[in-house]
Amino acid sequence: MWDQLWTNVRVAEATPRGDGFTLIEQAAVGVHQGRIQWIGQAQALPGEPAQLARQHHTGGGRLLTPGLIDCHTHLIFGGDRSLDFDLRTQGQDYAAISAAGGGIRSTVSHTRDRSPEELCDIALPRARSLLADGVTTLEVKSGYGLNLKTELNMLKAARLLGERLQVNLQPTLLALHALPPEFAHDRARFVDEVIHEWIPAVVEQKLAVAVDVFIEHIAFTYAECARVLAAAKTAGLAVKVHADQLSDLNGAALAAEYGALSADHLEYTNGAGVSALAASGTVAVLLPGAFLMLNETRRPPISALREQHVPMAVATDLNPGTSPLTSLTLAATLARAQFGLTAAEALAGITVHAAKALGLAGTHGQLTVGQSADFCLWDATHPRELTYWLGRALCHTTVHQGRIRAPQPASYLPTL
Repeated sequence: MWDQLWTNVRVAEATPRGDGFTLIEQAAVGVHQGRIQWIGQAQALPGEPAQLARQHHTGGGRLLTPGLIDCHTHLIFGGDRSLDFDLRTQGQDYAAISAAGGGIRSTVSHTRDRSPEELCDIALPRARSLLADGVTTLEVKSGYGLNLKTELNMLKAARLLGERLQVNLQPTLLALHALPPEFAHDRARFVDEVIHEWIPAVVEQKLAVAVDVFIEHIAFTYAECARVLAAAKTAGLAVKVHADQLSDLNGAALAAEYGALSADHLEYTNGAGVSALAASGTVAVLLPGAFLMLNETRRPPISALREQHVPMAVATDLNPGTSPLTSLTLAATLARAQFGLTAAEALAGITVHAAKALGLAGTHGQLTVGQSADFCLWDATHPRELTYWLGRALCHTTVHQGRIRAPQPASYLPTL
């Protein structure tokens, strides 16, 4: 006997290539031990609901899709950067914002010396906003400590967050994000510390499943990032790359060379980089929130990615400085409006392709027998609507690993 049976639902998901939707009217979904046991039209069920499952739920004719996956967030941080945004809209550049007390150093100052419990409490309302929007799997990066103690505290906070919420949380060590001021005149020594101290500590304490780096003129070089990626892979961790956001430093090619799960941003990726991603199977992660808040005009090479069948995921990039975005469906809507994704590509980008970007292909992101029973019921008549409305809450019910998730409060009381 199954644990649950859901009937009177309309099952909908994007095809794996994002070239359309599959729809099952008058559908049913059977769940057992946290996984999908049966899916299809209700009339094909092998028996009566009362004989098949201990619990029978009716979906009220609602749309049922895979649970959403946010594959790129910087969810855990102290303070905010609303001052930065105000100054940016007044025409101030990064140097002026930093001089006024803003920039990444502001976030670092509000994040350092906080306990994992404090960081978890601060992040909890933001995480709840994502979950209320249908997110069942969530990636969380460190990167605002810039020293080993705080980076470990951020990852411990992520672990606490996963324990407190019904969510599959995937922690990532953002090893190269910005150069700490104490290493301003010795970049090589900082990279050595990351390789010989940070990565081993994370592995020993089992605090992360992946390592990320930021290759950019304002961040780290190709050679520096390559050293850290190689060390991470040797340590048995997956790798990711913040690539080609502000300039073309061959970040996509770097990601492909090291078999990265994903290359993220990609506004300045060249043709060779796209081809490298296609050959390696690396997922292109689009981050329209940062594109919007930074008032960028150079779009990622969507046509080339599409033509070479590079899977495109979409994420919030939730962070204090450039993407204070706490809705994944809104991120997908922005990807449609700004980058020209189709409705099916956008839904694939926050389900099946986002799963691949986290190394979860085959277990998450689709509605097939054997996958994790993560799905959402929506007050919508067609999956196009999920990436159409601006600010309208459509998620009615979320199921995570076969458990109905309690409603998530959306209130946010900032902690400074």
